[in-house]
Amino acid sequence: MAHYELIELQVHAGIATLTLNRPDKRNAFTDGMRADFIHALEHMARDKDVRALVLTGAGKGFCAGGDVAGMQQRMEAPAGDVAFNGWSRQQVVHHAVGLLYHMPKPTIAAVNGAATGLGADTALACDFVLASESASFAWSYIDRGLIPDGGGMYFLPRRVGLPHAKDLIFSGRKVDARQALALGIADRLAAPDALLADAREWAASLARGSRTALALGKSILNQTFELTADQVFAMGSQAQGVCYTSHEHRQSVQAFLQRMAQAREARQ
Repeated sequence: MAHYELIELQVHAGIATLTLNRPDKRNAFTDGMRADFIHALEHMARDKDVRALVLTGAGKGFCAGGDVAGMQQRMEAPAGDVAFNGWSRQQVVHHAVGLLYHMPKPTIAAVNGAATGLGADTALACDFVLASESASFAWSYIDRGLIPDGGGMYFLPRRVGLPHAKDLIFSGRKVDARQALALGIADRLAAPDALLADAREWAASLARGSRTALALGKSILNQTFELTADQVFAMGSQAQGVCYTSHEHRQSVQAFLQRMAQAREARQ
């Protein structure tokens, strides 16, 4: 397993735990940390031994978003470079978020504390959000004169509906864990000391099935709001054709038929 400076990656029994590890700065993203994050996500997407991913933060916070010191450095660039530098940086941010969103295996954000700005966006890029009872969420970009740039304008309306998303983004207000659960930001709550264990147990239950079916099913489900029913049906037909050829499908059918044969013999 590769070594990373500002994140930790552990894999046990097929469940990867990726921990943002900059607790003194509430795990705010720096460019170097994001590079490690991208490398780890690419590695996990390829690793067949990884069946599911749990994302969490070290210390008291999940992720405070982007590093403010980095924002200051960007503003000090020559005026003619600021816009293009910003555009270039956004490509890297979106690449990282896209890798997490399109990860071909189940992903769970185990939100252990405050998820703010880009941190809140990153949590929603996961398939599911398990929030500690001490967690909070805030799309506070507006307080920096910015708009959500980590996928929040895409993910948040799909979870909470457009009016609630506008309220959270326009106000930048903080919601606690129970409010997040009621709004649909979080899917489940956990006691702080049970958060990681609950997340890993949930991840294991999601990852027990066919890797092929999970990856193809997720790739279609992620697009269903933008597609017509006929398009989803067509993509499903193609994906099912692939599933028919998979080892998992063949083995499960053979195992089922064997159980039926044994049951018939037992009755005779």
